[in-house]
Amino acid sequence: MSARIYQRPKNAMQSGKARTDEWVLEFERSEAQRPDPLMGWTGSADTQSQVVLTFPDMAAAQAYAAKYGIPARVHATPPRHLKIQAYADNFR
Repeated sequence: MSARIYQRPKNAMQSGKARTDEWVLEFERSEAQRPDPLMGWTGSADTQSQVVLTFPDMAAAQAYAAKYGIPARVHATPPRHLKIQAYADNFR
């Protein structure tokens, strides 16, 4: 039962940055998903993959994982690259 810790990315569909300061601890799947023979939906018996815990910072997420003996990998947040340009650049 291993987990991964990462910071929420900014939603690409919206300009707001809500909840991007939260850190998430997510458990990795212990078994593969398989289609249901009757309905065709994808699912598994792994209920641990449905658990998503949020923390205010990375240290709190790592402390939680250490306290409960969960091996966790931290995925670093990629740096943001801002492309600064003026509106007038569209007409050059």
